[in-house]
Amino acid sequence: MSLKIVALLASLAGVAGIALGYYLRLIISLGKRGSMELEIKEMTLKAKEEAKKITEGAQSKADEAVAEARAEVREKEEKLKKSEERIIKKEDALDQRQADIDREVENIKGKIAEVKKVKEKVEALEAAKHSELEKIARLSEPEAKEELIKSVEKKYEEDILVRMQKLEKFGEEKLEKKAQDILAAAIQRLGNSVSADVMTTAVAIPNDEIKGKIIGKEGRNIKAFERATGVEVIVDDTPGAITISSFDPVRRQVARVALENLILDGRIQPAKIEQLVEKAGQEINKIIKEKGAQAAYECGVLNLDPRITAILGRLHFRTSYGQNVLQHSIEMSHIAGMLAEELGANVPVAKAGALLHDIGKAVDHEVQGTHVEIGRRILQKFGADEAIVKAMQAHHGEYPYETVESILVQTADAISGSRPGARRDSVENYLKRLGDLEAIAKSFPGVEKSFALQAGREIRVFVTPVEVSDLDAKKMAQDIAQRIEKELKYPGEIKVTVIRELRTIEYAR
Repeated sequence: MSLKIVALLASLAGVAGIALGYYLRLIISLGKRGSMELEIKEMTLKAKEEAKKITEGAQSKADEAVAEARAEVREKEEKLKKSEERIIKKEDALDQRQADIDREVENIKGKIAEVKKVKEKVEALEAAKHSELEKIARLSEPEAKEELIKSVEKKYEEDILVRMQKLEKFGEEKLEKKAQDILAAAIQRLGNSVSADVMTTAVAIPNDEIKGKIIGKEGRNIKAFERATGVEVIVDDTPGAITISSFDPVRRQVARVALENLILDGRIQPAKIEQLVEKAGQEINKIIKEKGAQAAYECGVLNLDPRITAILGRLHFRTSYGQNVLQHSIEMSHIAGMLAEELGANVPVAKAGALLHDIGKAVDHEVQGTHVEIGRRILQKFGADEAIVKAMQAHHGEYPYETVESILVQTADAISGSRPGARRDSVENYLKRLGDLEAIAKSFPGVEKSFALQAGREIRVFVTPVEVSDLDAKKMAQDIAQRIEKELKYPGEIKVTVIRELRTIEYAR
């Protein structure tokens, strides 16, 4: 019984504790709620105050910005107003000036009309005077002019000749001495030995039995070789050698390399021939590029297009009068550089023009036109400097001398081509050139006899003094030189000397 009472009391105590705890919790939560509401109210008040401050600050800034904008607008309006006023003043001034100009133009037109009338009157009077003079003299104006010139020439012929001789003597002596010094220095500094090249190439063979393999059955191998290379193979009785002939030096070199490789390989058949010819062509192209770049580097000619140097390298296999054209061009480049330094000209342009002057010869058998014209097109196509083009294009007189460097290139060409041992000519061509020189001189009226001297470098013409005067002799020398330039092809230059000698013979009896 007591246990039940205790349990009951414990249960009641638990219920009472729970109720008391709930009541206390409710009271605490109500207290916290009141404090939170107070905090929220305080925060709301603070937020409203801050918002009011921000709004007031923004309003003041907006007012300041509006005021500044209005001030700027007023300032711009004032500036625009002043600009408009200035423009109006300028327009007024321009209108006034235009009116003045119009008045001046009208005045000038009137004066021009007056001048035209006066000029027409003067021309009419002049024409009338000329016609009257022609009636009186019974000669037209050109005839009278020619008659007057002839009479003056005849009257003062001796005086003119003396003056011309003095000028030629003193001026030419001084200039010739200076030119000789410069040219001698250039030749002395660059006197390279020259080995003449020919149009054929000999390929050594180990024994004469290989000739049969090269010819092949019924000439099959030699025909395939000639078809692939474009050369002529001469297999004759010459022991230990086979001759390759072609006007194209590049083809000749490709054929030489291919034939040497075929002989080393031993397997000579059409398929192998085509393979080795193609390989030889690649080797020669590589050599061409190397030779072109090497020549440009040796002469100090920089910044050339690689395509130009590649074409330049083809001249390594080209000859002119037996002289290697690339070596001739390199030699010319050095000579032109020396001359340019002596005369104060543009040294790089002179060197480049001399080095590239014969570049057209690399492809002149493939492209139509003279080698000068072909060279011009090559340089212009690949972006060479216009000064270089002008320097190279006049070395044969096809174009005028537009710059000092163009004259230097032509002079360097004459030095390189005409110095002793530089070029070689066949006996037939040599004799034909001498005969043509004498024939041209003898074709002129009044020529008694003519002689070609110094290997065709000079032609001496003896004239009949009764038929040819001193002035006629001077003109004849110029005419002969011009005929030679037009009709003959020759390296260097040819000196024309016309000799007029009057001999009077009497006998004392």
